[in-house]
Amino acid sequence: MLVTSGSQQALTLIATVLLEPGDVVLVEEPSYLAALQCFALAGARIVPVACDDEGIVPGALDAAARAERPVAAYLIPNFQNPTGRTLPAERRVAIAQIAARRGLWLIEDDPYGALRFEGEAHGPIAALEPAADRTLALSTLSKIAAPGLRIGWVRTPGPLRRGLVVAKQAADLHSSTVDQAAAAAWLADVDLGAHVARLCDVYRERRDALLGGLGDALPPGSTWNSPAGGMFVWARLPAGHDAQELLTRAIEQRVAFVPGAPFFSGTPDSRALRLSFTTHAPREIRSGLERLRASW
Repeated sequence: MLVTSGSQQALTLIATVLLEPGDVVLVEEPSYLAALQCFALAGARIVPVACDDEGIVPGALDAAARAERPVAAYLIPNFQNPTGRTLPAERRVAIAQIAARRGLWLIEDDPYGALRFEGEAHGPIAALEPAADRTLALSTLSKIAAPGLRIGWVRTPGPLRRGLVVAKQAADLHSSTVDQAAAAAWLADVDLGAHVARLCDVYRERRDALLGGLGDALPPGSTWNSPAGGMFVWARLPAGHDAQELLTRAIEQRVAFVPGAPFFSGTPDSRALRLSFTTHAPREIRSGLERLRASW
């Protein structure tokens, strides 16, 4: 286990150790923007893999691994950013088997997994025997404690551990000792299970407030998902609408969302958008939805 300055630094270290210019990384389509930027800065060629409402399609991943000979695949299995999708258990098994068969490193990024509001949690891909020695498992305290602490970590297979340690030393010598001590003191003092349960209760209420008002807030014919946890709802506007244009008008009404196009490494979807529900109370969410409706 290597402690990092947020899990974003873990991604940077992994890219430094694993990737040479021109190496291929497979990613979900769409995927986390800062990860795409990290891999691009390392000179990697980013290849999107088809997804559906349950996440990455194992058959498409296998075909891409066979055709592209990638070094790694990057996955967010729980409440994915930006879509909120969660990989079902059977797909996790299939992905672990593909990684073993194709000699593929898996980068399993799980910042949101603790934030489950309903349903049964699935175990990590890193815990599955076929992928145990091929998976770098990332997580963070940012989503359950405080983003400003910048405490993340990566569980790494033995062959990559020393390289990541050297890369970490070259980057910043070590993560802030003061922040680590503060995090340790907080973890020693708090009932973590009860704290996360309270977070989930609050976020569930906020998610429900967002979902309950989207039908009126978005143009007729829009679609969206209903995530079982995490922080985001993924929506798509009807034909003839553009999320970036809608954002410009929404900002005039003093409300905002994130257009979905930048999350695509392939052909962008100009009608997609990501809405976050964790920051604001239900009353504020309802006010924001009224402003969003006024923008169109």
